[in-house]
Formats: sequence, C-alpha cells, structure tokens
Amino acid sequence: MGAGVGAGHRRRGTAAGLFGAVLLVAGTVLSSGGGAYASPSPSSGGQTTGQGEGEDRDGKHGEKGDKGNGDKGSNGDKGPGNNGNNGSNGKGKGRTGATETPHPGGTGTAAAASPSAGRPAPAAGAVLASAETGPAAGLPTTQGLQQALAAALGDKNLGTVSLAVADAADGRLLYGSGENTPATPASTTKLATSIAALSLIPGDTRLTTRVVKSADPGGITLVGGGDPTLTALPADQVQIAGLPADADTAPASLDALARQTAAALKAAGTTAVKLDYDLSMYSGNPQHKYHDAANIALVTPLMVDEGKADPKSREDAPARVADPAGSAAEAFANLLKAQGITVEGKAKAAAAPAAAGAPVLGRVDSPTVDRLVERMLTTSDNTLAEAIARQAALAAHQPASFEGAATAVTQELGRLGVPTAGVVLNDGSGLHQGNAIPPTVLVQLLALAASDQHPALRPVLTGLPIAGFTGTLGKRFGSGSGAAEAAGLVRAKTGSLSGVNTLAGTVVDAEGRLLAFAVMTRTGAPVDTARAAMDRIVARLAACGCH
Repeated sequence: MGAGVGAGHRRRGTAAGLFGAVLLVAGTVLSSGGGAYASPSPSSGGQTTGQGEGEDRDGKHGEKGDKGNGDKGSNGDKGPGNNGNNGSNGKGKGRTGATETPHPGGTGTAAAASPSAGRPAPAAGAVLASAETGPAAGLPTTQGLQQALAAALGDKNLGTVSLAVADAADGRLLYGSGENTPATPASTTKLATSIAALSLIPGDTRLTTRVVKSADPGGITLVGGGDPTLTALPADQVQIAGLPADADTAPASLDALARQTAAALKAAGTTAVKLDYDLSMYSGNPQHKYHDAANIALVTPLMVDEGKADPKSREDAPARVADPAGSAAEAFANLLKAQGITVEGKAKAAAAPAAAGAPVLGRVDSPTVDRLVERMLTTSDNTLAEAIARQAALAAHQPASFEGAATAVTQELGRLGVPTAGVVLNDGSGLHQGNAIPPTVLVQLLALAASDQHPALRPVLTGLPIAGFTGTLGKRFGSGSGAAEAAGLVRAKTGSLSGVNTLAGTVVDAEGRLLAFAVMTRTGAPVDTARAAMDRIVARLAACGCH
C-alpha cells in the first residue's frame, strides 16, 4: 500500500480543508426565467420560513419515528423573494410513516445548535485541528475497517444491512458489505436529486413567481415559477426550523408581490381586475404515488407555504390543502384587496400559458438554488425536493413531472461518471418505495460533492445535517445511543420508510481523514433502536484509524 498511502496523504489536505470549511461546530450554525428554468437573478431580500415536510413517511405503510432518536418530518423551506418574505416553520406530524425530525439550527441560520442531550458542542479548534493536522498515516485498510466494524454490523436490530466506506477525497472504496446491491434509499435519494440539480442549474439561480397582464382586457395572471417556499406569512412570523430567517434563506413574499402588482395597476389607473393563474411550468400527475396530504403536498408550480393548511404549523407532517395552486391564488386575491384592488369573481386556472412577452406587474424570487438545496437536505423537505427535481428536469429538457425528473437525474448522474447500474428512481424526494440505489453509488455522490473538480456541488456537503446538532440528526447520536462520541464529527443525510432506515454522509476519523459512508438497512426492529444501531457503526468509523 506504499503508493496508496502517499496518495492518501496528499489528498488528505484537500479533504480536511474542505471539512474545515463546512463543519458547523462550537454551538453556532454557520450559513454557508431564462430558458426552460428560472434564470439567475440579483440577490433579493426577504425572510424564510421552513415548515416541516414529513420526511420519508410513506403514508399507510410507514411507522412513526420515536421521540428520542427519530428523525421526524422535514422542515420545509420557503424560497425567498426579491421583496419580502415569509414562510412558516413546522415539524410535521407523521400520521403513518417513519419520520425524521429536524432540529433547529440548520444551514442558513445563525443560531445556537445544542444537541438534545444537552452536551456542549465540540470546540471548533479541537475538531478542525484533528482534521487538518492528523498524524501522517495511510488510509484505513479493508482489514482494519472490517475488524473495527464487525461488532456493530453484527447487531441483529439492523436486519439486512449493506455498507460502503470510501475515501471522501476521491471516492475510492475502502470497505464494503453488499455495497453493490441496490437497496431502498428513502430520503438519501435527495443526494442524487441535489447532485444532478446543482450540476445542471447555476447555483445562483432563483425561482421567480410573476404577475403579468393577461390577454383578456382587465385580466392579470399569477404565474407559478416552481417555488414551494413562497410565503403568505408576515415577515415577523417567518421561521426556519423554529428559528428566525436570515437574508440568504428568506423566502419570497406573496404580500410583497401583491404590493408591487397593486402599485403597477394603480399607476395605470386600474383598480379592478380578473385573476387567473398559470400552472404550465409542470406537466403530468401532480400527486405522488404515496401522497397522504401530510408528508407532501400536490406538486404544483404555484403554492404558498408548501401547501400547508396552517402555514405556522410545527407538526412533522402538517395537513395540506387540497388545491395548493387555487389556495395560493385566493390568498393573493385577498392581499390585492387589502391594497385597494378589487378582484372580480373567483380566481381560476388560466386557459393557456401566459404570453412570453406579457407586461410584468410584479415579481419575487426565491433564495438561490444553492440555499434551497442546503435547506432541503438539512430538513429533508419532500415538497421542496420534488420542486428542485423538476427544475433539473427542465434544465435537462425533460418534462417537469415525476417521470421526467427521474430521467433527468439518472442521466445527469451517468454524465458525471456515477455508475447507475441498479439505480432506479421514481421521484426526487425518496418517498417512493420503488426507488433503489446501491451504497457504493451514495458514497460516489458524496465524493463528487467533495471533489475539487466539482465546486458547484459543495452545497450537498454544507447542507448535510450535523450529528447531534442540526436538522434530521439533531436528536440522534445522543447520550443514550452509544454513539455520542461522534456527535459533531458526522454530517449525513437520513432516510426512513416503513422498515427502512438509511444514513449516508461524511465522518472525520481518529486520524483526521474525511471518509464517505453509506449504511442501508431493512429491519422489523423499532425505528429508534435501528437508528441507534446504525449510528454506532458510524461512531466506530469516527473512533478508529483502522489500519
């Protein structure tokens, strides 16, 4: 292994430096229309809100996550807008699925991040020193990893388990068990969605919601731009994962859009209009196969507050409105009325797409795609994941549907050199039980995000939840899990469906190397028990040099 050791050392500086740039520790969370999809636009102000999207809860077939270690519903984001902004935050209550609970303090918020067990966050100096100045040793060996992980992998609560461990610097597989066998990824599917989207779409792209004059005299059209985080909440009520929003992650404001529109109409001497709304950006069935009106809303290009019936709900899987687009249009009409504009009759779906050159009366923009991806991963937001997947489809000239998005993501992964044998995608969120991804593919995705050759993919790493501190890992790696020593050293995407638990991310080992890992299980054990068993596997990686 002589040559390999040297190469491992030369690469370690890059991987460790990257880890130092993205690890969030010391009690503070650091923030890190053209064509078929939204084009980059100037940065805009606003405030975000994130509401919980129940992650990986598969409706009738799911089981509830436990309160101690469970990752419950995801926190939805609300894309920010040029002007304004609000969104709700929530936790979502899983009605029937295993849930993933986001912990306050995810990416994009400057808030204290303290683990549920109340232990202090690891000191930044100590963590980063180990990552950057670890002893000059080679990479873990297959034999060393096998010995270190044997006991943890033998836990019967894991059921059927497959594993891959790789050097995060170049994706080289170091150890695996069933690593090439496709398994149900649950919400680790969002890693594939994120990689493809960031590869296809400029990271500074914002999703624009517009109001234009319609072809009918006295008519205006609210044009859906694919931003599920657009909010109808006042700015002072906007939160992300239970915390105030910041300028980078604040969502677009429907009220700001109404104010712009009203001002433009009054300037033209108009005080009464007819309103319709354009949903032509998306195609196909808007209802997910496992739709339960809680874990995910109908996937439409126009909605506010992710289609939640109560935009301020903190439940893991909040009730969703039956018609997200119609409800958004109604909310917009009410806001226009508050500005002195009479809306005649009830808003209805437009008979035809808005004309490309139609005069624009108002527009608001979401946060950048980079920020949306980070929030989607931290909180495991299903509705936002499907929106991002459709943007990837449009960028790849595929239909903006479940099928088109799955095709676009799969093709883009292949173009990036990711082996797609055994990969089956049916959605962008991971709620679909028919999805399949081998563990080795998940670690390759993580290695791509860490690669110097693909800096645009970095938000995949910065968006990963931190063990014991943020997002869907906020209540894991606690004092009773047997994995507490790895808190703060692990960043990973969680996944859970009925009987399925997955975890894929990065970990700093005892000698300061950054490793990529994926653990995928299918078991009948209680959710919290299975997750704790998985966390102990990763904790063993953090604790060993494994030579």
